[in-house]
Amino acid sequence: MSRTETALVIGGGIAGPVAATALRKAGIDAHVYESYPGPAFTIGSGLALAPNGVAALDVIGAGDAVRDIAVPVPRMCLSVGGKLLPAPSLPDQPPLQLVDRGELHRVLHDRAAAAGVPVEYGKRLVAADHTAEGVTARFADGSTATADVLVGADGIRSTVRRLIDPSAPGPDFTGMLGFGATVGCDIATPAETIVFAYGKRAYYLYWPLGDGRIGWGANLPSAEYLSLTEARDTAPERWLEILRDTYGEDHPGGPLARATTPEQLEITGALHIMPPVPHWYRDRMVLIGDAVHAPSNSSGQGASLAIESAIQLARCLRDLPDPDTAFATYERLRRSRVEGVAARAAKINHSKTPGPVARKMMQLIMPIMARTMNPEKLAGTEQRYRIDWEAHV
Repeated sequence: MSRTETALVIGGGIAGPVAATALRKAGIDAHVYESYPGPAFTIGSGLALAPNGVAALDVIGAGDAVRDIAVPVPRMCLSVGGKLLPAPSLPDQPPLQLVDRGELHRVLHDRAAAAGVPVEYGKRLVAADHTAEGVTARFADGSTATADVLVGADGIRSTVRRLIDPSAPGPDFTGMLGFGATVGCDIATPAETIVFAYGKRAYYLYWPLGDGRIGWGANLPSAEYLSLTEARDTAPERWLEILRDTYGEDHPGGPLARATTPEQLEITGALHIMPPVPHWYRDRMVLIGDAVHAPSNSSGQGASLAIESAIQLARCLRDLPDPDTAFATYERLRRSRVEGVAARAAKINHSKTPGPVARKMMQLIMPIMARTMNPEKLAGTEQRYRIDWEAHV
């Protein structure tokens, strides 16, 4: 029988509201504390939720609401040297669901509110004090909050990760900057298909939205690291000049870049991948989501894994007698899975930034790979993962 009755969840992005909702479902009184002054409904660009991620949202009753705002994409293609190569998929699995990050935040916050989760904004965590009975969070505004456990869902620059282990590694830079846009562009695109395109100079992806518009994203190679804030210090007009120069000879990369206006351009800055984190928990603090496992956007699993971990942590705290046992069990349930996905994403990242010789080799090898790749081996374990909420941990 669990002795955990209350929880502080630090971070109100994706993992935080999911964790708090799942904890409430498990009978644990959870509160969310977010450093932003208000909801982050206008921050970020599009993302993909894999079948396993949407199935995990069904556990907390948010799956259908996410499906309502998403664009289902049942097919995938590679584009190499201008040639479209169909990529095999798992025919018995639901399609990828493409969602706007801000809209996803809104849905998850609405679901948390419906579950009775309080959310406080402008609460930047600076320290945490432990006693035998609980943990007290200290915020930059001088306020405090106390509970049985503290859950760090505060992203790749996690304060909680540093409090758990001051020597913990931070995120690695993939060598790419992220951009995105939704545009009206009169070009032919494969219906209900997301295309992963290896252009002449850089990687990009695009997908039809079914209403005449096209979504696209760019992974721009960059030797210089630029945070979100630093990237946005450069005018969108300048970034569009760079994108149009980089993708100008590609089709449809060039037309998509030229059709994008400064107002439409979404700038996300450096793309990251988290190395293995040695310590997932200490005392009454534990990490979930990007704070402990950010497998980079190349995985297509970042948000889905964050959702899974949030729900699995809630199950462990529900069923196990003390936080230490619950945290250790949670880590055993999750570490090998998330690190396996991160390793796969790291390999893909290398293929996105090839040199001239490697780019030529890819044009020869990719068609063979597309015909011979085994979708079950590639994605079966990842996409078939399901959480049995009713099962005792």
